[in-house]
Amino acid sequence: MSIEFDDEFSERIVSTDATPADDGEFSLRPKSMEEYIGQSKAKENLAVFIEAAKRRGEPLDHVLLYGPPGLGKTTLANIIANEMGVNIRVTSGPAIEKAGDLAALLTNLSENDILFIDEIHRLDRSVEEILYPAMEDFALDIIIGKGPSARSIRLDLPRFTLIGATTRAGQMTSPLRDRFGVMLRLELYTPEELQQIVARSAKILQVDAQPEGTYEIARRSRGTPRIANRMLRRVRDFAEVQFDGVITREAADTALRALEVDELGLDAIDRRMLRSIMTTFGGGPVGLETLAATIGEEAVTLEDVYEPYLMQIGFLNRTPRGRCVTALAYDHMAIQPNMPAVPEQMRLDENPNSK
Repeated sequence: MSIEFDDEFSERIVSTDATPADDGEFSLRPKSMEEYIGQSKAKENLAVFIEAAKRRGEPLDHVLLYGPPGLGKTTLANIIANEMGVNIRVTSGPAIEKAGDLAALLTNLSENDILFIDEIHRLDRSVEEILYPAMEDFALDIIIGKGPSARSIRLDLPRFTLIGATTRAGQMTSPLRDRFGVMLRLELYTPEELQQIVARSAKILQVDAQPEGTYEIARRSRGTPRIANRMLRRVRDFAEVQFDGVITREAADTALRALEVDELGLDAIDRRMLRSIMTTFGGGPVGLETLAATIGEEAVTLEDVYEPYLMQIGFLNRTPRGRCVTALAYDHMAIQPNMPAVPEQMRLDENPNSK
C-alpha cells in the first residue's frame, strides 16, 4: 500500500495524517488485544465477536472502523487478524483503480482471510458495486465479452472478512455501509491513556522516560497516538542532546516549545489562524475563503486539517455567517477582544499554564 503525503502540512508535528516522520511507527504498534491501549468499548465488543466466530469456525463478520485519523484503525485490523489466526491483505481505496484490481485481491484470499481496505470511502463506484455480492454472497460477478455476446460468470470466493477503515463514514454510500455487520467508532484518547502509550513506546525505543515527561507529551498530543509517538521521537532527540538522555517534564516542555507546540497541542499554524480571526476580523464571523486568503492556506486545508481540533476543544465555531472564535480561545491566546495580539514567543514564554 502506498501512502501519499501532502507537502502543504506533512511537516506539522501535530498532523494526524501519516508523514515520512512516522516510518518507524510500525515497530511501536501493539500485536495483541492485551497490548492495545484505550478504546475499551470497541475492544470489549470485538473480543466477544472474535470469540464467537472462532467457536463457530466461521469468518468474523465484516467490520467498519471509523473515526479521526491516527487513532489506530490499521493497528486494530492487524490485531483482529492475529486474534483470529488468519492472514491479512492490506490495501486502500484509492489504490483499487478498477474492478480487475479488486477481483485479483479477492480471488487470492484463502478461507477466513481478512481484506483490509483503508480509506474505503474513496473507492470508485464501479469497484464498490463489485464488492456488494462479494460481501453478501462470497461471489464475484464477472462480465466476459462485449455487446450481444457478453455474458456474466459468477465465481465463488472463499469466505472472508472485509475490514474497512474510514475517517469519513458519512461519505460512504448507504448500500456499502449497510453491508458491514460490525461498526465501531474509535474515540480520541484521554491524556492518561496516551501517557500509557508513550511509556510503552519509550520502553520499545529504549528511552529513559519519567512519568512527568510522558504525561507532558501525552497532554499535548491532541488525543491521538500517532502524534504522541511522533512527539516522543522528537523529545528523545532533545533529551539525548540536552538532558542526559532522560525524558523529564522539563525536557518534554523544552522540546515541544522549541517545536512551537503549546500546552494544548496547538502549533504555530493553529495560533496564526486564531490570531488572524481575533485581530483582523474582530473575532469573526469571517468566511472560509477570506480567512484562507488572509493566512495563505487553501480553504479545503483549513476545513479538513486545522478546524476539526480547534472545534473539538471549543476554540472555534462554524456559523452560517462564517467562523468565529470563542472566549476560551481569547483566554488561551492571552488576547483581549479587539486588542492587538501578544507576540507569539512572548505568549509561550509568559503563559504560566505552559510551565
